[in-house]
Amino acid sequence: MSEQPPEPGGGEPRDVAGVSPVSPVGRLAATVERLSREVRAAQAEAEGRALIELAKGILVARLGCGPAQAARQLAELAEQSQVTPLEFAVDVINQAARDRMSEVTDAFLAATAAAEAEKAEEADQQAAESAAVRLRAAESGALAADDTQAVADALLEQALRPLGAVAVAIWAAGSDGSLTLAGCAGFSAAEAARWRYVPPDVSTVARCGLTERAGQWIGSLSETGLPSVGRHQYPDGGRAAVPAGTGGRIHGVLEIAWPRPLPPQPPQVVRQVEALAELCAHTLETYVPPHGAGTEPRVMPDAAELMDLADGLHDPALVLVPHLDAEGHLADFRIQHVNKRFMDPAGRPRAMVGGALLLEAYPMAAGDSELFRSVERVYATGEPFRARRMNLTALVDQVPLSAVADISVSRHGNAVLLIWRIEDETARLASLLQHAQRLGRIGGFEENLLTGEITWNGQLFDLYGRAQTSTPVPLEDLAAHAHPDDAVTIGRFLRTLLHHRRPASAAFRLQRPDGVTRHVRVVAEPVLDTDDRLLLVRGAYQDISAQHWTEVALAATRDQLAHTEQQAMERARLTLQLQHAIMPPAQDPLRVPDLQVAVRYRPAETEQLVGGDWYDAVLLPNRMVLLCVGDVAGHGIEAATSMVVLRNALRGLAVTGAGPGQLLSWLNIVAHHLTGGVTATAVCGLYDPDRQTLRWARAGHLPPVLVRGSEAKPLPLVRGMLLGAVAEAVYEEAEVQLAAEDTLLMYTDGLIERRDRSVEESLAQLLSTAQSSPRTLDQHLDRLLTYSRSDTDDDTCLVGIRVG
Repeated sequence: MSEQPPEPGGGEPRDVAGVSPVSPVGRLAATVERLSREVRAAQAEAEGRALIELAKGILVARLGCGPAQAARQLAELAEQSQVTPLEFAVDVINQAARDRMSEVTDAFLAATAAAEAEKAEEADQQAAESAAVRLRAAESGALAADDTQAVADALLEQALRPLGAVAVAIWAAGSDGSLTLAGCAGFSAAEAARWRYVPPDVSTVARCGLTERAGQWIGSLSETGLPSVGRHQYPDGGRAAVPAGTGGRIHGVLEIAWPRPLPPQPPQVVRQVEALAELCAHTLETYVPPHGAGTEPRVMPDAAELMDLADGLHDPALVLVPHLDAEGHLADFRIQHVNKRFMDPAGRPRAMVGGALLLEAYPMAAGDSELFRSVERVYATGEPFRARRMNLTALVDQVPLSAVADISVSRHGNAVLLIWRIEDETARLASLLQHAQRLGRIGGFEENLLTGEITWNGQLFDLYGRAQTSTPVPLEDLAAHAHPDDAVTIGRFLRTLLHHRRPASAAFRLQRPDGVTRHVRVVAEPVLDTDDRLLLVRGAYQDISAQHWTEVALAATRDQLAHTEQQAMERARLTLQLQHAIMPPAQDPLRVPDLQVAVRYRPAETEQLVGGDWYDAVLLPNRMVLLCVGDVAGHGIEAATSMVVLRNALRGLAVTGAGPGQLLSWLNIVAHHLTGGVTATAVCGLYDPDRQTLRWARAGHLPPVLVRGSEAKPLPLVRGMLLGAVAEAVYEEAEVQLAAEDTLLMYTDGLIERRDRSVEESLAQLLSTAQSSPRTLDQHLDRLLTYSRSDTDDDTCLVGIRVG
């Protein structure tokens, strides 16, 4: 290959990309760039061809010229305006149409022009013009499309991608409240198939957009938790769901998806999306869900078929059709048909209501009543509406006349069926009275004293146990149907009512023909004429048998309760007397050389809680001092008698001279075999005055407390289980040497036990109180009882000795 001569000025020429245009790669790049420009131009020309042709048609109509002259005129005007023919064609269409799309375009252009002071003027002008072209191109593509899928594709490519959207879904609303995915773009095929049908009452983004007239604008789908198509593709993206409707009727929802969170949109973008939703509504008007979309296709009856349906109903019904204003907006509903059972609240004939507008026939419905709003909502969404006891108000001769009715509203095709069942207030009150009489077991009567005619209701026949065809019983024969013992009461009732002519009442026992006796109360009042003559008597009987037997049962229960309380009080009194006889609260002091002995017994604050706590301090024949405290499980007389048995048994066993461990072993046998299996705790000690020692043993009881100087601590534990648990048990003994001024305390758990603290915490509190030793032993024991923090209301026994 021969080298090419260099260009003048040195070096080979390069293009922007650094590739020589005369090289093979440069030629290929230039060719690709040229073809791309041609493709984009062809696409733009194809997209705008329909708009240009439409603009030419407008010029032909307005200028009265031919198509060729209109085309030249369009080109010349575009050149004079320094815009492209497509952009000028859009301006011509906007000026001629003055429709919703024109309003949106003007708003978008105005907003863009207001921002020109802060942005580059040329860039803003191009953006505004391209927005106008996009909207008209999208409108053209949507109107030219033959199905909703093509509309979805056109909207996404022409108008929504420039707004940053990545997907669009068009939902068709069914008359049952369901949603069918009529078309979508930007979502995967699997996702679209999964969301082909949404049953009624399922809350989704599109459902919220359908129920809210202003639509739903969601900043981030993850924040709401609402399910929707493509949620997994764009989990954090923004969503917009705008109802698609025309002429006051909503046919579906336009849902738009953004890949990222969506900030609040300016009003011009919101209006642009609403205009696109209105475009979708024109296609949804004729949309029929395919088979297998979750609901079978339905053939909606027209108004004529709905009239035949209304005539076959047993309730009053109106067939309503929409009435649009000059701009195509829903203004009212015309009463197309009134069925034969129609009942007007104001009593007007059917001919005066049929053919009139709903708000003309019932102008009060435009106010606070929900009637018109309910019909409008059903027509817009297709969701049926039902309500009980709604007020219907008609205006006749400037006077509002109202009635209460049950309402049912449903849409059938392009017509609405309104059914109401007006409630008869008199019949309703009569029904309520009948139910009240039945529940209260009340029967009414009226007796004419001049003619002898007697009127009973059905409830009174049932109360008397007589057939409905039998003759009612006169008041004067009332005693013959009552218990003989009630004759005086009935006579007094009749004298007050018939002779003194005053209202009266009486309670008596009614004896029915079937042998059943019912307790009945009769209440009656006289009715006098203008001359104060007695004409008739009105009254009622009430079956009070249930109340009577309840009062009898209550009285018997009160008597039984009083008897039980008396027994309990007597039992507690005997128990307390037994306890005080065996163990009086105050005991004569024990005379032992060089030893002070004091005992305290504090009974429970509640007499019903008399327990089995016991103590003993006695000088034995061998000059030993027996010291013991115990606590029998339970309360009442059983615990008190068991306490007496154990206390006396221990006294008798102590004279044998055995040690405290052996004494507790024998006492365990007594508790297990001779007292019916009672269980108890105890601590037993033998004090030797000569040696000043204490031998002691315990049976599941708290150990004694030794106070020496300013220190108080419990004696070390020795083994020993509670009394009566097993047949035989061995108890360990311990010996403690006491010194002068030492104090030893034995006590039951009533001194320290608390519900909210453990035994260890309560024992620590006792030791803290016992450290301070008053001058005498009696004062020491009284101090312990005074500062005791026990809250169980149990008996307390306390035995103390002080050496010296």
